[in-house]
Amino acid sequence: MGPKHVCLFDIDGTLIASGGAGKAALEAALASEFSIGRIADAIDLRGRTDRSIVAELIGCCGFDPCPDTCQRLIEAYLRHLPECMRKGTGRVLPGIANLLKLLDEHGDVAMGLLTGNIRAGAKIKLGHFGLFDYFAFGGFGDRHHDRDDVAREALAEVHARFDGTMTSERIWVIGDTPLDVRCARAIGAKAVAVTTGWHPREELEASAPDLLVTDLSDPESLLSLWE
Repeated sequence: MGPKHVCLFDIDGTLIASGGAGKAALEAALASEFSIGRIADAIDLRGRTDRSIVAELIGCCGFDPCPDTCQRLIEAYLRHLPECMRKGTGRVLPGIANLLKLLDEHGDVAMGLLTGNIRAGAKIKLGHFGLFDYFAFGGFGDRHHDRDDVAREALAEVHARFDGTMTSERIWVIGDTPLDVRCARAIGAKAVAVTTGWHPREELEASAPDLLVTDLSDPESLLSLWE
């Protein structure tokens, strides 16, 4: 018998804080490939897909964000990311290690990812902390500019994995931004918002999640949803 619920986790600001490693790796990639020194402060990296961020960065630098150029920057980013993770001040966010262990043992809950990170970047970031193997499926930012499309990709993965038996109201998207709540709604899923990212509690409240928590250090806040 399969799980009764699916949890789809965002990564940055929800599972981990990378300590700026992602931005540092992008800046290193821009420097090595395009001789661009830094990312403009006007470019918002929060809650977006890597594909969208890369296209905007390349365009802002005066280059054509065609597929080949975008891929060139992504490959350079992936080369720099492991070292940036090692040098950075990243950490697993409060309660996450315990929560993932509990959910892994729960039996009735399957865990996946719903993230703007490209799949290879997600593996590097989570693998650095020994967390990637908890997640067997998900939606990633490799192809999509819009997080809602990533959510639809994740939903298709869920349907394929569980033979279409998992209804949307039994899927929970867990993230730290209003965009995470929005993409949950795009697929008819429930939304859990956590204030461990950059968005203040008031902004997350305004996005109307089904559950809003300060952090995930109390696993009962989630486990009680499925009892």
